[in-house]
Amino acid sequence: MKVLMDGGSGLNILYADTLDHMGISRKDLFPGRAPFFKIIPRAQATPLRSIWLPIMFGDPANFWKEYLDFEVVDFASPYHGLLRRPCYGMFIAIPYYGCLKLKILGP
Repeated sequence: MKVLMDGGSGLNILYADTLDHMGISRKDLFPGRAPFFKIIPRAQATPLRSIWLPIMFGDPANFWKEYLDFEVVDFASPYHGLLRRPCYGMFIAIPYYGCLKLKILGP
């Protein structure tokens, strides 16, 4: 998956086409938050709705799972989703900006 962990973002974002590819019905969404800024340059973005999803980092021998809330937006992106800054601590991850990869620490 192509997920961007944005060190400056305060939102977890999931794109509507990713939701469709995952086979999740839009009936499973709940009301979203207010519009937000700085995702689309010089414009506000309004989420369609929100969803809670289980997210796991790592492999079967070393993983961490959390439920995260995502704002579902209906615009194009080269990524499948965007994770906000607090996810680094939640998943005990260190961003390596040289290649935009995460290193998961410890068991």
